[in-house]
Amino acid sequence: MMYTAPIKDTKSSIVPPEHTCQRFTLAEVQSATRNFDETLVIGHGGFGRVYKCCKIGSVSKVAVKRLHAISNQGAHEFEAEVKVLSKLRHGNLVSLIGYCNEGKEMILVYEFMPNGTLEDHLHKADSALSWLQRLKICIGAARGLDYLHTGTSTQDGVIHRDVKTSNILLDTNFAAKISDFGLARVGPVDQTRTYVTTGVKRTFGYMDPCYFYTGKLTRKSDVYAFGVVLLEVLSGRKAVDSTLDEEQWGLAGWAQDQIKEGKLNQIMDRTLMGQISKKCLKEFASIASQCLRAQPKQRPTMAEVVFKLESLLSQERKRAKYFAGEGRFIYKVKSFLTSKSDFIAHYVWKSKNRSLRNFTFAELVRATNGFLDEHRNYFPASGESIYKGWVDEKTYAPKRCGVGLPMYVTKKEILTCKVLSFVK
Repeated sequence: MMYTAPIKDTKSSIVPPEHTCQRFTLAEVQSATRNFDETLVIGHGGFGRVYKCCKIGSVSKVAVKRLHAISNQGAHEFEAEVKVLSKLRHGNLVSLIGYCNEGKEMILVYEFMPNGTLEDHLHKADSALSWLQRLKICIGAARGLDYLHTGTSTQDGVIHRDVKTSNILLDTNFAAKISDFGLARVGPVDQTRTYVTTGVKRTFGYMDPCYFYTGKLTRKSDVYAFGVVLLEVLSGRKAVDSTLDEEQWGLAGWAQDQIKEGKLNQIMDRTLMGQISKKCLKEFASIASQCLRAQPKQRPTMAEVVFKLESLLSQERKRAKYFAGEGRFIYKVKSFLTSKSDFIAHYVWKSKNRSLRNFTFAELVRATNGFLDEHRNYFPASGESIYKGWVDEKTYAPKRCGVGLPMYVTKKEILTCKVLSFVK
């Protein structure tokens, strides 16, 4: 039973001392952004605009977030983000380098994340993340949230309160980092007995129903939102999509119904076909369902989520390594016994008023990046391998890895047996 004495949510915010976070002058920010040059804008929203800068002060490659006067993220949220992020240092949290609070200007300076947001990669047609990449991203984001919740760097833990795919940024190596702490709240780590009473603020589609109806915020509200993120990663669908049939608008409700009915293939992103083992698919969906349980106390902690996801990644890596190793062994045996191998590769694209494209072997090699093992699933019983490749949406010409229309290529290896005679 949840303890009923709420933690007092004082709305005081204190700008941290200079040694924990740099304070930039408006002149420095204007110089770095070329007086807020529109060509440097890499993102925008209700808060304002984000600019990519090569250098500010002595720091290279930063992202500058400028909050405009009518921003939903007001002075309190601005100072809250500075206060929270200046105290936190973790590999899966975006680092706050500095801030500017001069006149009417409220500006935050972060480390630059070259691969943008997880949301971009899940919902834009020109991007494709493999299943192993998605698992690693989920683990990174979960580690960041666990660090916040356990209060590792502060006396109190932190509730993010706005967990979503657009707030999960990706660095050069596609490592995930949690961002945007404007709505964060600090409170004691004992998440099973305490809560914070706040005005309800969160993005629709990720909001914990319990928090919505009671206004009682706990770390398990972040867990609920992360469950929606897991479903988004698995399905490639948005948390809310009004272009779909009404019963499918909300991803969380629709996906939970599919999981209960055992229709996991209905949820899975079609670009992941052949990449996920049945066991992993079932267990991943189960983790998401646990995060979305109606009663907060029945949801797992983020530490438990991290453990379960890491276990899945380990299983999938072993599976990929096994099939790749087995494939290389068969190839060596085949090369020893034969002087020639025939490869049959075909790609069938079903579409109205379109004829089938006859690919040359060279085109298929380019489209699959040389039949790269990373994009391969091998089936020993049939001697077939299925590779993922990419082609231009209109011309079907081969494209580089991850760009264009995904396709699947089946390559069948036909062994030619020879009789070896030995002379005594």
